[in-house]
Amino acid sequence: MDEDMFVVGDVHGHRDELADALRERGLIDDADDWAGGTATLWFLGDFVDRGPDGIGAIKLVRELQRQAADAGGRVETLLGNHEILLLGVHRFGDEDVPSDFGPRSFARSWEINGGCPADQEGLTDELVEWLATRPMLACDGDHLLMHSDTLEYLEWGSSIEKINEAVHDVLAGDDLSRWWDVWRRMTTRYAFRGPHGQDAARALLDELGGERIVHGHSVIADQLGIHPIDIEQPYLYAGGRVLGIDAGLFAGGPCLVVPLPYVPED
Repeated sequence: MDEDMFVVGDVHGHRDELADALRERGLIDDADDWAGGTATLWFLGDFVDRGPDGIGAIKLVRELQRQAADAGGRVETLLGNHEILLLGVHRFGDEDVPSDFGPRSFARSWEINGGCPADQEGLTDELVEWLATRPMLACDGDHLLMHSDTLEYLEWGSSIEKINEAVHDVLAGDDLSRWWDVWRRMTTRYAFRGPHGQDAARALLDELGGERIVHGHSVIADQLGIHPIDIEQPYLYAGGRVLGIDAGLFAGGPCLVVPLPYVPED
């Protein structure tokens, strides 16, 4: 295939729609097996919640990861805020988070944010371990890959390696407050919007590497003030420094499988 790197945003439990989109790009075959050869495929997190089969989506991606490696390709994933929520419920349930802002817990936030009981029921020790060890950030080629369009990542460190290590340390422990802080920071968004967005993006790229940020988390339709069903392509903004790829699959938008580097359609 002409392009050799692709990226996918928030799947939110829509396993079959994901498979259809990957198939259209020639990355999997009719049996849902890897057909992408030496291509690289990145997922930016949020496999679960708001849809019927988050665990099925995760299992599909893990199998493709194995098959791609055998073929000389790569399938890689980042942590999204909904993975943090899923794992937080699994570990802490409805235990109250120490807070001055009234009662809150992972279980309550999970329910409010589209938590699916089948996802909790489908978690195994192996899946918990796999999810908890996914990176928060990555730089592949000229692309800084991240789930959330936020600068809060920098609260954990000044390099991708330090940020990933800091969060993995939290997720390996049992400190509810630190877990909650990961969830809270990753729910923030829109750091690259508005008149100062391009400067914020450039500063983050200077700090962590890359020439363009690619993120999910914030639905393109919300950025543009339209319905997700009308989204047909990613959203390039902040002077071309930032590419948003979450088309709102859970709300009727498409599952975008975006080739990188991305060149806007005329």
